[in-house]
Amino acid sequence: MSERTVAWSELLAETEGRLLAAGDDNAKYCARLITEEAVGLEGTEFLSALSQPATVRGVAKLDAMVARRMEGEPVQYVIGHWGFRHLDLFIDHRVLIPRPETEVVAGVAIEIAATKPAGVTVVDLGTGSGAIGLAVASEVEDSNVWLTDHSVDALDVARANLAGLGRGATNVRLSHGSWFDALPRELFGTIGVIVTNPPYVTTSSELDPEVRDWEPSHALLAGHDGLDDIRLIVAESPAWLESGGTLVVELDPAQAEMVAEMCSTTFAEVQIVHDLAGLKRAVRASEPFDQAESLK
Repeated sequence: MSERTVAWSELLAETEGRLLAAGDDNAKYCARLITEEAVGLEGTEFLSALSQPATVRGVAKLDAMVARRMEGEPVQYVIGHWGFRHLDLFIDHRVLIPRPETEVVAGVAIEIAATKPAGVTVVDLGTGSGAIGLAVASEVEDSNVWLTDHSVDALDVARANLAGLGRGATNVRLSHGSWFDALPRELFGTIGVIVTNPPYVTTSSELDPEVRDWEPSHALLAGHDGLDDIRLIVAESPAWLESGGTLVVELDPAQAEMVAEMCSTTFAEVQIVHDLAGLKRAVRASEPFDQAESLK
């Protein structure tokens, strides 16, 4: 194709047709996202640009993205970024794709942290792309946020997103390690909020191919009942929380009652949080009454 001979509107329609022919159930939606990325515009600006001629560079970028999508790669990885609350996060196959239900979990942590005194310490355990912790840092002024992950690759992604955070980035630290092993001992008994979206999928679960084949399994699977990591987090968190501190754990709706009961042995207040679909999506556990014993 010679430069400036085809309008973006034609390429949008062609992209949708190619994805439909490849069996993409979300062809219209994905075609729009991919074409927006190729144009470099979104929303009304993108619509205004549809009548404009495409460039050779733009078409090459579009074709490369379409080929990836036709191979089954999630569109979020194809375009390379995804929205999370007020953030636009860089993502790739090293981290999970941020999801709307996790936005609800982040919202709970933000709501709690906002009621704490200035300088509250918030820890995002197993941060992945940094989504939850960076949302806290951007929305809760004067918070001190720790992002931890056992995956060096994931921390590299979180670091890239931290670089684009702006003013809130000054109070964010990244730390490598498995769960609480990533934290310095001086944080013992001082954390206001621990929030986590840990692996909670059972090893026997039948996952959607886009999830199974593309997203990191170590961030998804957690034993025969999906609770291997959650058990550890619930058991160890009281020693790290301050008096009146709170643990917020994302989970599978089927696990909510079990995790709530687990938390009730060490926390005075336990609440199940529902997501926007009405599903039991997280457990919020506050005021660890065994904290003093745990600190010994």
